[in-house]
Amino acid sequence: QVPLVESGGGSVQAGGSLRLSCAASRYTRSTYYYMGWFRQAPGKEREGVAAIYTGSGGTYYADSVKGRFTVSLDKAKDTVLLEMKNLKPEDTATYYCAAVPAWAAGKVLGAADYQDWGRGTQVTVSE
Repeated sequence: QVPLVESGGGSVQAGGSLRLSCAASRYTRSTYYYMGWFRQAPGKEREGVAAIYTGSGGTYYADSVKGRFTVSLDKAKDTVLLEMKNLKPEDTATYYCAAVPAWAAGKVLGAADYQDWGRGTQVTVSE
C-alpha cells in the first residue's frame, strides 16, 4: 500500500489555478511530521515548494511560490493540500508529496531528508 497518493494535477493556462491533494492518513494523524510538496521538471533537480508541520501547522515556502501557493492540512480528510494560483509556465513539473518525522528533518524544503514519497502528479502550465 502506497502511503502517499497525489491527485489533482492537470493542464492549465498561465494565470490559472489548480489544487493538489495528497492522501496521507499515516502522517496527518500524527503531530510530529513535516509534509512537503516537491516538484521536478525534466532535466532539473527536485526542488522543495512548500511544507507544513502536522503539529503546529507552521508552513514554509520556496521564494518562487510565495504569495501564489498555499499548503494546508485537512485532518478530517487526512489530506495535505497545495492550492496553486497565478500559475506560470515555469511551474510545469511533476509534483510529489513527501513526509519526514520531525526528528529526522534537516532543511524543511530539502528533498534529501524526506523518507516517504508519493508517485507524483503532473502539472502543465501553457502560455
